[in-house]
Amino acid sequence: MEFPSKLIENAVGELSKLPGIGKKTALRLALHLLKAETDTTASLAEALAKMRFEITYCRTCHNISDTEECSICANKLRDHSTVCVVSDIRDVIAIENTAQYQGVYHVLGGVISPIEGIGPSDLNIDSLLVRIPDSEIKEVILAISPTMEGDTTAFYLSRKLRDYEGVHISTIARGIPMGGELEYADEITLGRSIVDRQRQTR
Repeated sequence: MEFPSKLIENAVGELSKLPGIGKKTALRLALHLLKAETDTTASLAEALAKMRFEITYCRTCHNISDTEECSICANKLRDHSTVCVVSDIRDVIAIENTAQYQGVYHVLGGVISPIEGIGPSDLNIDSLLVRIPDSEIKEVILAISPTMEGDTTAFYLSRKLRDYEGVHISTIARGIPMGGELEYADEITLGRSIVDRQRQTR
């Protein structure tokens, strides 16, 4: 693809690095920003820079946050006795959009995947195990995508969590199709899966 300007070429090159953005889409975006008001482009650049350099992670649940403690963990109206364990921040957003869950979360930061060299020590599992005895948690919901890696992670966690007396382990109902990702599930299916979660027997 030939470009009339090296600056446009550089912008297209950077935009096309984003997931799902090809060269043609990147060119359309670059030309749109070129035609937009200067303030619009400047605001976008500032927002992206602030997001990248100022966002932090919640010290309790590892969700993205503007402060040391995210708004969900800091909310005293949430049910802090129930923690929903998810693999990714996108899953928190997906479940929150259902408006069916009022507990708190714990973000693992991925799933166990030997093929990719990801083991339990690479995830936020130890912080979950430390968190349970130091809090009022009575139920742990394993809301992990039902893929092979997700099931492996859920099995590993359920084995670890059985050591805690008085803590019930449940999984979301399999309204989510096997091999599916939580973030792509519709809100009704995902919400029903949370409401109809299944408690595991020890």
